[in-house]
Amino acid sequence: MPKISKVVATVWYNKENMYSLRRVFPDADFCYVDFYDKERLVKEVKNADVCILMGDVDPCLLGENSLKWIHCDHAGLNGSARPEVFARGIPVTGAAGRSAPVLAEHCIYFMLQSCYHTRELLKAQENHRWGVDGMNQWRGLYGRTVGIIGMGNNGKMLAERLHAFGMRILAFDKFPVPGFEYIEKKYCGNDGDTIIPLLEESDFVVLTLALTDETFHMINRDTIARMKSGAFLVNMARGGIVCTEDLMEALNSGHLSGAGLDVFEEQPLSPESPLWDMATVYITPHSTPQVPDRAARSIEIIRENARRFEAGEPFINLMRPEDAITGEKSEGGWARLMNSNVSREEAEKMDLEKHLGKRGWTDPSEWM
Repeated sequence: MPKISKVVATVWYNKENMYSLRRVFPDADFCYVDFYDKERLVKEVKNADVCILMGDVDPCLLGENSLKWIHCDHAGLNGSARPEVFARGIPVTGAAGRSAPVLAEHCIYFMLQSCYHTRELLKAQENHRWGVDGMNQWRGLYGRTVGIIGMGNNGKMLAERLHAFGMRILAFDKFPVPGFEYIEKKYCGNDGDTIIPLLEESDFVVLTLALTDETFHMINRDTIARMKSGAFLVNMARGGIVCTEDLMEALNSGHLSGAGLDVFEEQPLSPESPLWDMATVYITPHSTPQVPDRAARSIEIIRENARRFEAGEPFINLMRPEDAITGEKSEGGWARLMNSNVSREEAEKMDLEKHLGKRGWTDPSEWM
């Protein structure tokens, strides 16, 4: 059975979570490296078995070393699914599912904004006005049809919750989805199905799938035209899945009743974007309230994969060729920051705790 003798980590956890992570590998040498210290990272992984990264797989990890498993502590693995990474042959896993419960809530938040016309009601409250024109025509979620595109962790959590709301559910995924008998129709891409029947019947279309070359601009002028008139689009996946220009055209024409958008093709969204001023568009800045302890959920994924590694079993959340996306579509602010070559002095000027959360320690000896 393979054994883990040395682990190198760059994750940004607080003291308690670093202590827990270290105890996942009780018999291994455990080394912490600041994510921006690439020179030391290269040195430490030369004789390491496992590397647990805050960001994507950095090119510096693809040289001569003994790595047998790399874990990227975030959900989307597009930035790591590069030809040179696959060619190196080191299994790469991610943290998909750690925030699925609140991501499902976030989808419902957007859907309820549409049903309850939040902007109009808040404006009426501000003006001390009783009632809003047309409110007797509004409809809730109960009895309406939702189409979920992408039945991974987030899609499954969403389906469970919307079933409790009494919605009719349609679902599409590239792969077969076992269980979920209450889903009226499950379309499977590998069986030759497309998203079109789902689009034609759904009052709400919710995107919870990965961004790949195959899914880039999946929602475009042609597919939007097949959507039910008055449908509402929710994108909690990745911005590149939706062609922004085509979406704005459909919103301006009234073909779509609105959209809830947490992700965008260009992030942060430009202050000049017309989306900001569209009355039927609800925007959040690629930010979802956290589960009670997101890092702890990540650690449980790492713990299970550490067990599987030593037992010779398949990893969960393993990066696949299907995760690949080429060109600039895969680049974002997160990838640029994590893979940037900045000095310690430059990193300290960034006020990392403001952007990455309070860490509460400066030396690994505080939790080691």
